[in-house]
Amino acid sequence: MDDGDLLRWLLRIPRTRGLAAAAVERWAQERGHVSQPELRRAIVRFLRARRYEHALEISSWMDSRSDFRVSSSDHAARLDLIAKVHGTSQAEEYYKKLCTASSKKAASFPLLHCYVTERNVQKAETFMAKLQSYGLPVDPHSFNEMMKLYIATCQYEKVLSVIDLMKRNNIPRNVLSYNIWMNACAEVSGIASVQLAFKEMLKYDMVEVGWSTYCTLANIFRKYGLNSKALAYLRIAETKLSSTRRLGYSFIMTCYGAMNDRDGVIRLWEASKSVPGTIPAANYMTAISCLIKVGDIGQAEWIFGTWEAECRKHDVRVSNVLLGAYVRNGWIEKAERLHIHMLEKGAHPNYKTWEILIEGFVQSRQMDKAVNALKKALSLLKSCHWRPPLELLEAIAKYFEEQGSVDDANRYIKVLQKINLTSLPMYKSLLRAYINVDIVPPNIPQMIAEDQIDMDEEIHQLIVRASKIDIKGNVLS
Repeated sequence: MDDGDLLRWLLRIPRTRGLAAAAVERWAQERGHVSQPELRRAIVRFLRARRYEHALEISSWMDSRSDFRVSSSDHAARLDLIAKVHGTSQAEEYYKKLCTASSKKAASFPLLHCYVTERNVQKAETFMAKLQSYGLPVDPHSFNEMMKLYIATCQYEKVLSVIDLMKRNNIPRNVLSYNIWMNACAEVSGIASVQLAFKEMLKYDMVEVGWSTYCTLANIFRKYGLNSKALAYLRIAETKLSSTRRLGYSFIMTCYGAMNDRDGVIRLWEASKSVPGTIPAANYMTAISCLIKVGDIGQAEWIFGTWEAECRKHDVRVSNVLLGAYVRNGWIEKAERLHIHMLEKGAHPNYKTWEILIEGFVQSRQMDKAVNALKKALSLLKSCHWRPPLELLEAIAKYFEEQGSVDDANRYIKVLQKINLTSLPMYKSLLRAYINVDIVPPNIPQMIAEDQIDMDEEIHQLIVRASKIDIKGNVLS
């Protein structure tokens, strides 16, 4: 059996924690050899599948072996995985333990990315200053991360300062550097400064102006209401697309969708079909979403049918795009038919599927179905970080109130308490449910206190009213 068999074997293991490391150890014991490149490929595949714990297990196992040489890129990958699985604080501890300058240099970018993702400006700036004092960053990537952070936190002037710093220190700018710079210019001083930055980019020999820059310009001009100029830039962007790579087609399609240009969306979709290879599900999702946005649900359904005819398995992420459109248009019966169709095809609903259906059932007042859908959604919470929208949870609490279903209402609150999803309106609904049927409620003030929810005047009045119900159900005067 060759190394490829190890990768295929690893990818088949269940998602249970600890199984990946155990599988690699067993393979090593039975065959006496494990290929380090194959383990690295397995880590990449697990990353793509968002199976971060298994990827980290393999990385940790590899690091523990004295017969393996762990490279600086291995350290960077492991820090990234530690951050994803255990959080930034443990990633910081791992970074401190790195001994060589090359390892620290490689791992500095993923750690900085953690701070940027968390929008922690203070930590990012402190870390960046430390890197500069060590002389570690020699490429634009760290500076681009800082500029992305400043854009995300609306500190546009600081983006201009980063560009000045890069120029003074002869740090090369890349396409992303210029794209971020132009976006910041648009926020700080308008179109004229954007055009100046673009002219400088055209003169800068180290970058090639491609589709992403023209899309950036198109979005800026669209936001300023200069649609004809924006469309002209998108047309130029189309000429920069590769005939062998799909990257860019979906992005430009999204730009046309934002401009409500149906013809542009369809033109890009048709052009993308000529690129060799299988069309990824993500590209179908973009096309369907853009056509829905421009109001052509019929064409979106046609593309969905094309995807169904071509796909190997029915991925609910694609059908969810259409499902959401049906619900937003009030077509709950159509949404249910699509949902049932996907189940029959072997698809597995995810949290977003149930959220969309709950919203549709609440809108159409099919509350029994909404409750059942919520139960199925809550069963997925262990495997994802999703939480149901509060307004949908409160609508279901209101339904129990209106039905006078105090037992159901009480059970519902207790379930939500366990996952920290209660709110003051839910407790008001619970109290009103008991008051409406003249039944003494449980100690709701204590429940509210346990959930650390601030009470208002209305809830105090409801508590007073509920306290006047005696044990026989009579309202005391």
